[in-house]
Amino acid sequence: PTQVVDDMSARSTCAPSPAVALHASKRASSSSSTRRAAVVPRAVVPRAASPSAEASAPMAKDSAATIAPFEFATAARIVFGVGTVARVPALVTELTTLEGCADEPVLVVAGASDRFSAPLTKALSEASIASHVYHCEGGEPTTATAEAAIALATKRGCGAVVAIGGGTPVDVGKCVAAVLTNGGSDPDLYDFLEVVGRARPLTRRAAPFIAVPTTAGPGAEVTKNSVLEAGDRKVSMRHAFMLPDVCVIDPELTRSMPASVTAHTGLDALTQCVEPYVSNASNPLTDAVAISGIKAGARSLLRAFECPDDVAAREDMCLCSLYGGLSLANAKLGAVHGFSGTLGGLLHAPHGAICAALLPHCCAINVAALRGRVAETDPAASSAYLRRYEDVARVVTGRDDATADDGVAWMTALVARVGVPGLGTFGLKESDFDDVVRKSKESSSMKGNPVALSGEELKAMLRAAL
Repeated sequence: PTQVVDDMSARSTCAPSPAVALHASKRASSSSSTRRAAVVPRAVVPRAASPSAEASAPMAKDSAATIAPFEFATAARIVFGVGTVARVPALVTELTTLEGCADEPVLVVAGASDRFSAPLTKALSEASIASHVYHCEGGEPTTATAEAAIALATKRGCGAVVAIGGGTPVDVGKCVAAVLTNGGSDPDLYDFLEVVGRARPLTRRAAPFIAVPTTAGPGAEVTKNSVLEAGDRKVSMRHAFMLPDVCVIDPELTRSMPASVTAHTGLDALTQCVEPYVSNASNPLTDAVAISGIKAGARSLLRAFECPDDVAAREDMCLCSLYGGLSLANAKLGAVHGFSGTLGGLLHAPHGAICAALLPHCCAINVAALRGRVAETDPAASSAYLRRYEDVARVVTGRDDATADDGVAWMTALVARVGVPGLGTFGLKESDFDDVVRKSKESSSMKGNPVALSGEELKAMLRAAL
């Protein structure tokens, strides 16, 4: 079994999900702790023998490993909690002193307004840290935005980067930090971009980089890649050196999000927990993180949408976002994100809105395929993945008898309740389907889907999301 530790505080009055059983012995041995330990059955491996059984019988010579080798990489340091944004100047000083660039200015990458950047630069100045600000234009991050930020950082001789804002400033900030140390005196972003560039690997660690997200959804603060729009497509720059040195997650910063942004980013975060959990590349660590993220998002997304000043709900959604970023970076995603890159480039719509519109329909079509043709050709795989969808359903509904269909119905109702627009609202037409499916089938996220969907199944998903 995979042991899952729920790090939510004792304030929550939600009952433990019926999808998981309390690990009574661990809870009893940690009486002073408010943490709850839970057990989620692994869907694809047999249950291991108990420790006592293992101690009494030698391992057979021909016994095989039940867990595939895996890695787990993330930001070097995660700072979480209300009020933690106040620690950023001290963290900058600590990091730049360690890296030998404390005498160089910091580039602050922010959104279009100065709502977050102005207080931050004031705090940096009070700590005797010089800074320059680059404001990203509204919308999704683009190659042009990243190039302009890199040019400013190079011109001003910046030695470190702090990104504060949504996914756009964080992704742009990662690019800047990486190119500052790898691009030479005349840096060219396209040296490092995939698909449209030369995809050169990084050979040096990125400049010191601190990510401060102000939305709860993308999870970019704990991933090793940046996704940028390049014309009508989305492309990536990725390397382990791009993982932030520090991410500071202050739920208080998310209270000012408009309701629609709370809904879209929150559903994106939930998707980024669900897809890795049911993917074909999950591992025990991502399972633990993802199921905790699903629990946090399920109990608090609607509350955060309807009561934006509820700090406890904002904390939950920040955890959901964090757990989603950790999960997607170390497992795989699925058809929702397989489509999102192509659709984002075509429609120039917010990433979170695209994922929100697709999520329930992706789950419905995956479940139907698993019950149908996959059950006929590979019943073991069908059963294993369907059990994972049942785990999700039991967590989100709070019912121990919930089925995969109940989980889909819960997601469908939530998407409707928070007013997620259909993809047709952004301009998607049936005449686009063939091209969108062709391009999306080759994405790395699509290859993580628990079942390889046919062209017709993928078109049906798009049609349902219109």
